[in-house]
Amino acid sequence: MFSPLALRRDIAVLCASLLLCLSFLSAPTARADDRGFQDWIREFRKTAIAEGISPEVFDRAFKGITSPDQWVLDKASYQPEFKAPVWQYFDNRVTKGAVRRGQAKKKELQPWLDKIEQRFGVNPNILLAIWSIESSFGAILDNDTVMRNVIRSLATLAYADPQRSKFGRQQLLAALEILQSGDIDESHLMGSWAGAMGHTQFIPTSYLAYAVDIDGDGRRDIWNSVPDALATAASLLSKNGWRRGETWGYEVTIPDRKLPAGELTLADWQNKWGVKRANGKPFPRPNDKAELKLPAGRDGPAFLMLKNFFVIKRYNNSDRYATAVGLLADRIGGGSGLVHDWERPFTPIDSTQVEEMQKILKAKGLYKGEIDGKAGSGTRGAIEAFEKSIGVEVQGYPSKEVLEQLRKH
Repeated sequence: MFSPLALRRDIAVLCASLLLCLSFLSAPTARADDRGFQDWIREFRKTAIAEGISPEVFDRAFKGITSPDQWVLDKASYQPEFKAPVWQYFDNRVTKGAVRRGQAKKKELQPWLDKIEQRFGVNPNILLAIWSIESSFGAILDNDTVMRNVIRSLATLAYADPQRSKFGRQQLLAALEILQSGDIDESHLMGSWAGAMGHTQFIPTSYLAYAVDIDGDGRRDIWNSVPDALATAASLLSKNGWRRGETWGYEVTIPDRKLPAGELTLADWQNKWGVKRANGKPFPRPNDKAELKLPAGRDGPAFLMLKNFFVIKRYNNSDRYATAVGLLADRIGGGSGLVHDWERPFTPIDSTQVEEMQKILKAKGLYKGEIDGKAGSGTRGAIEAFEKSIGVEVQGYPSKEVLEQLRKH
């Protein structure tokens, strides 16, 4: 039977990622307004019922929700002070800690990972890397400061953020449909400020399109069932063209001359243009087509990206994201890492040493963030404050030199 919700969902899945990734060009203009928000809920109730949501489900979902979530609006309007350099992006995601935890989770979940790979054909290491990057292997789900009521968050965006109102309405209808399906109840429907949910951070429309109940309990539970969450990620990749048994890309060396854009076979890249694997091994499938990517320009690592790289981008439409997933997956699978590392203007330290740095900075009252081994803007700001306090050049880099200074002072 024709379902308006189903039609709306199919359309929404195609555009939701683009809507979510809009640049922060303008902050939400409306602020927390209880009376106007309650009027909006009453009007939206009519829309939801017309789209197939039962009055009972709607009323349960909005029970106790009387005002917008100001925290959501603050997150939506936040504009980073600087664009993270390439090395920082990868240093914060492809870490020794993430590799160790990924390998431990792989042993723990091997039977489920085998079952998921058999069904969907997706390399388990890729799924573990996505899980790590999306939720730190589920750790964020226990963080009450970032996990919010999905219904309230999306209603806040739909009502109070002109830039994301369409996205908020689409995702809110999908979230109500999830509640109506019985996969989760309203008290456990938690997610990020933008409604990304569960271990693998699916927005509601994507959940409806790809969610899987692989553990057989009758519910597609990406919040509490790691097998369901990983299978759901595999379902997304599989339905978007994942090629079973193939990799995502190769680190390569490039000659000092202009190289063509677009796709060529691996054989042509090597034989006609002198692009070779960085580890000196031959390409196992020379007729596969690949595109050259230089995330940090000619001075950084170079990659020939295959079809599966672009499938990963259907999860998050970012070259950096897809590259980080691939690199972390390779490390979890036992790979040794990059042959040609990222160029950094300092001597790098690993995530364990960054944690030590954060602890010292926190003890000095300079750092207020989490001890997570990730050198984000808070850590760099604290480093700058420390450098200023001891009278050295202020750079803000999480370097070996700064760590040594911290240990002395």
